[in-house]
Amino acid sequence: MPCRALLLITTLVLALHWLLLADLPLGGTGQGMPRRMSFHTRMVEPPPPEPEAAPAPPPPAAPRPVRKPRPRPAPPAPEAPEPAPAAPTSPLTDESPAETAPPATEEGTVGAEADAAPEPPQAAASAAAEPTPAASATPAPQEPPAESAGVEIRPPGASGAGASTEPPPVRLPPSTRLTFDVTGEVKRFHYSASAELVWRQDGSRYEARQQIKAFLLGARSQSSVGQITPRGLRPERFGDKARSERAAHFDFDKHEVIFSANTPRATIGDGAQDRLSVFIQLGAMLAAAPGRYPPGTQITLTTVGARNADRWTFTVDGPETLNLPVGSTPALKLQRLPREDQHYDQKAELWLGTELGYLPVRIRLSQSNGDFVDLLLSGHEAP
Repeated sequence: MPCRALLLITTLVLALHWLLLADLPLGGTGQGMPRRMSFHTRMVEPPPPEPEAAPAPPPPAAPRPVRKPRPRPAPPAPEAPEPAPAAPTSPLTDESPAETAPPATEEGTVGAEADAAPEPPQAAASAAAEPTPAASATPAPQEPPAESAGVEIRPPGASGAGASTEPPPVRLPPSTRLTFDVTGEVKRFHYSASAELVWRQDGSRYEARQQIKAFLLGARSQSSVGQITPRGLRPERFGDKARSERAAHFDFDKHEVIFSANTPRATIGDGAQDRLSVFIQLGAMLAAAPGRYPPGTQITLTTVGARNADRWTFTVDGPETLNLPVGSTPALKLQRLPREDQHYDQKAELWLGTELGYLPVRIRLSQSNGDFVDLLLSGHEAP
């Protein structure tokens, strides 16, 4: 292309560019009217920040529905607690099952408060289980048992009002030593043992001691000492010993008995006996006036153990002839039936030798669960 034509085209292009740029302002203002700008920028202040809205409080929790308490059923009428059938009271003691240990430690005596059981029997009938004594700084006397003034003798068929409380005559046996063969069963545990009852008296004082021994079971003893009065035995102290000894002390002047086991004192009346002397006293009453006690006669007297006092009632059954290890023996049978208001109370059967000063020649104790103990006279001699 010729240089002239190229120069012409370049000049035209430059002229067009100048015309286009001539109408555009470079910014700012002149002295005259402000030129219109095709675009410009400026700093725009941001609007003030809007205050942040306070967070909305959480909606209140919906109240929990209040359940109306269901009406409680009226409690049933209280009933007397019954001992658990699985662990009934042993017929060899008068304790509750909680105080009874397994066999193979100690031997028991009838009517004794045992430290361990089952134990061999003793020549005394047992009352219901005695309550565990509660420790007390100042023991208060127990309420006196019903009709605790003395001995009551009720003829056959007589009502309670017909019972005689006149002190009966007595005739005590001479000093004697009795030995017994013993068999028994406690919670299906069969055992054999030997027992001895020693009775001594000199006309003014007496001493009775009973001891039972069994192989692998050890020994247990009861003792009673006191005075002899026109009314018979007047105990002063009753002791029951296995591992340790518990005792009851009689104070007839104050009409109370004091226990070494820290249990409340008990009120007693004239004629009260302990659980060993009671059998000697019964025999002495029957020996003095056998015709006064026909079959069906009931004899009630206060009987004191090592921890409480209770009223025992014996019924005269009648004469029998026993075939004992010592030989044929005439005897008079008495029995103490279980009380209706006492569950698991013992049945005691007592035979008094009519030719042996009405001393015990056989004693059998039976429990409602089938346990029993049987003492049979095997010999007797002067002590």
